[in-house]
Order: sequence, then structure tokens, then C-alpha cells
Amino acid sequence: MVGLALLLLAAQDFAGSRSCAVCHSEIARTQAGTHHAQALGRTRDRRWAFGAGAQAVTYVSQASEDTYVEHGLSWYKKSGKLALTPGHTTPDGVTYQTFAADSNILRCFQCHSTGKLRLTPARAIEPGQPGVRCETCHGPGADHAAKPQRGNIRNPARLSAVEVNDLCGQCHRMPPARGEATNFENPWNVRHQPVYFSQSACFLKSEGKLSCLSCHNPHEDTKPLGDAKCAECHAKPRHTTAIAGNACVTCHMPVVNPSPLLGFVNHWIGVYRLTGPRAKLLRPIQQRTRR
Repeated sequence: MVGLALLLLAAQDFAGSRSCAVCHSEIARTQAGTHHAQALGRTRDRRWAFGAGAQAVTYVSQASEDTYVEHGLSWYKKSGKLALTPGHTTPDGVTYQTFAADSNILRCFQCHSTGKLRLTPARAIEPGQPGVRCETCHGPGADHAAKPQRGNIRNPARLSAVEVNDLCGQCHRMPPARGEATNFENPWNVRHQPVYFSQSACFLKSEGKLSCLSCHNPHEDTKPLGDAKCAECHAKPRHTTAIAGNACVTCHMPVVNPSPLLGFVNHWIGVYRLTGPRAKLLRPIQQRTRR
């Protein structure tokens, strides 16, 4: 039933990014070149390619009318070569039932595409529009395209910080619920930004103001963040070590490498031990000590 719900997505109508571009041409043009927009594509041999290649691309193919295979080898930008897909122990690949109870493969397609998922006569999954485009964040836009008004489209800028983080978390993984067990010592969890961001004192003490949109323009790729946003709350930070002109995020949101080929910025903002044999990059020193 979960799988069918993902396929049908109720009776809502999507207009497609071309319709959005009629009125929002510049934003649509910029967004079309982002890694989000290129999150899903086809290879020459008709495999699905998940990921824009900013760090890696993982391949998925239909194996039968009822199964898909996530290939055991992914392409990595850092090496320019194929290597084991994250979570795989052999290059053989992992098979998923299309309509399994957990709907894993459907969720992969849904988060890497926009609009309704459909089934072809051969029971292949067909995304409405490959890539994460306008209506992923703004919601189905057919009504708005026909009669533009604020009341018939979602504007994430009008959402609360918690609502924004939950919206992004639908694909980037939701912040853990109260009492939910989470292994914060597992470096692979750093790739799920809302999970760690929700734990940081900066978010918890922001009185509902700090969200993904505070630092990220959703219509552009992520850019190196300067210190202006941090300075809104930390005008005169006290440093106990020489910072050598580093941006705040360099030290307070260190990059974690769960594998030699991948690195993810730690969104649990805090003070870290960055060097030496006891360097810790997963949880802030104060938080670890307190726990």
C-alpha cells in the first residue's frame, strides 16, 4: 500500500518545470543547472544514474517485472573510476522488490525525481520528471500555472524553520524523533544533514529561526559559506586557537570522510578537535563531554 501511495501521489496535478519557467524564467534556468536538477538521468545503455556526479553516481536497472537492482559498483568523481557502492560488500549488486513493504526502490526514484511515478506496461518505474525540480519543494503546480496566486502554491520561505527542515528531511532524512535511537558515531550518518543539524546548539537555541534555507539557496548549488550568517549571532567569537583566516564552517562544520572517496560536511555545528591522534569530527567536544 505504501508503494501504491508513492506511485499515485493522490490526485494532485503537476505542471512540470517548463510551466514554472513561463513566469520564473531566470530562477528556472539557474535551478536547471544544479545538482538537484541533475539528480537522476539515463546512461547510454538505459540504466538509471542516481546522483549528479558531484561526488558519485550509482546505477540502478530493472531486473524483472517485479525487481530492480542497485549495481554494486558506483562511479566516483574523486578517482574518476568505479568502486564499491556505499553499503555494498561485493560488486554483485543488491536486488529490491518493486512493491516491497519498505518501498525502498520507489523512495529512491521519488526523491531523485519530481511529480508522479508511473508504471509502464512492462512494470518499469517511470518518473514524472527526472531530477529534483520546482514542484518537489513548491508542491504540485498545475492550479498555480493555470491561475497564479499565493494561495495555490507552497512557498518554503513562508514555512517555519522546523517545517523547512522537515521538508528537506523527507529526502535528506528526517531529524530523529524524541527518544529515537541514532548512532551518531557512524560516519555514514553525516550524509543525512537534518539528522545532525537538528542536534546542534545553533539550531536548538535559534528560537525557531535557523533552517536549511538560512544558509542554502535552493535554486543554486551549495557555495562555500562565509561568516556573515554566523556573525548574526556570534559577532565576537572567542577563539582559543589561531584560526588563520578560516571560514567559520571550516572548523565548526568539519568534513567527515566515511570512505576515502566521499566527504560530507558535518551539520552538527560545534567545537571540534580537528587534529592529532584523537581528532573527533562526528560530535562536538562539549556535547560529547556532557553526555
